[in-house]
Amino acid sequence: MKKSHLASTLAALALGAVCAAPAQAAVGACLITKTEGNPFFVKMKEGAIAKAKEMGVDLKTYAGKKDGDVESQVAAIETCIASGAKGILLTPSDSKGLVPLVEKARKAGVLTIMLDTPLEPPSAADATFATDNFKAGVLIGAWAKAMLGDKAASAKIAYLDLFENQISVDIARDQGFMKGFGIDLADPNKIGDEKDPRNVCHDVTSGSEEGGRKAMENCLQKDAGINVVYTINEPAAAGAYAALKAVGKEKGVLIVSVDGGCPGVKNVAGGIIGATSQQYPLLMASKGIEAIAAFAKDGTKPKNSEGLDFFNTGVTLITDKAAPGVESVDSKKGLELCWG
Repeated sequence: MKKSHLASTLAALALGAVCAAPAQAAVGACLITKTEGNPFFVKMKEGAIAKAKEMGVDLKTYAGKKDGDVESQVAAIETCIASGAKGILLTPSDSKGLVPLVEKARKAGVLTIMLDTPLEPPSAADATFATDNFKAGVLIGAWAKAMLGDKAASAKIAYLDLFENQISVDIARDQGFMKGFGIDLADPNKIGDEKDPRNVCHDVTSGSEEGGRKAMENCLQKDAGINVVYTINEPAAAGAYAALKAVGKEKGVLIVSVDGGCPGVKNVAGGIIGATSQQYPLLMASKGIEAIAAFAKDGTKPKNSEGLDFFNTGVTLITDKAAPGVESVDSKKGLELCWG
């Protein structure tokens, strides 16, 4: 009886110990985007949330109040470090200014992954998942040159960029367009120092439709004969078109852009944007969550795509006017792949 009672007691204690053992804590992660309302970042957030739910990652999301709101991103990074997050996914509003804080996170054992926009230098983060923004620019530049044919030699081009502080994504797309169009870049790490007379205007948009409208108005004041417009993104392109239409100059002006959101692709189908380079924010975010989960499991860190200093999530030219020698798909296919 005593042995039987002792065995029963030990079994009960063992069962109690199992029941009392705390469940394994979920992997903590943070997503910090530039804004909340931009469709690009909305889709990025959707991708991150869906993948986090699938993989059992505890995800917290943060965003700036507007594009360029560095202070909100700083506060979010500090919060994520203090909360013991295992990884941070960040679309930096300041590629250089946020480097010290990202380095602080890394020293605290946090995996830091930039989405869409790399730091300067990219090696300041553990990894970057992004579009090849230079290639995105090259595609729309090459397409615009092909569309103009012989007239490309006398083009008048307006560049509607992002910010005055020239963050890396802004520079890469702008300079890529020039490369594709056949314009000497001067310093490839700087916007606005080129000497080609075809470049008649640079202005900034903050990536918004209203910013695009105002920048286009400013450029038309400098040269009313502008016939090619490069824009940092599709909201800026929509604003540029509105400004051109307001003065009866929308016809005969090529507008090219980058993003590939559904509203932008619809503007390609409607003839407002001639061509756009489509990128894939959902893939960036879902890959980022997978990387954080892998890092939490065994310390594995993501690897760059071959020959690049980031992981390339792809880019596709969308246009309904295919150009010889420039690979593209039409807006119907673009609408199948778009976001927002």
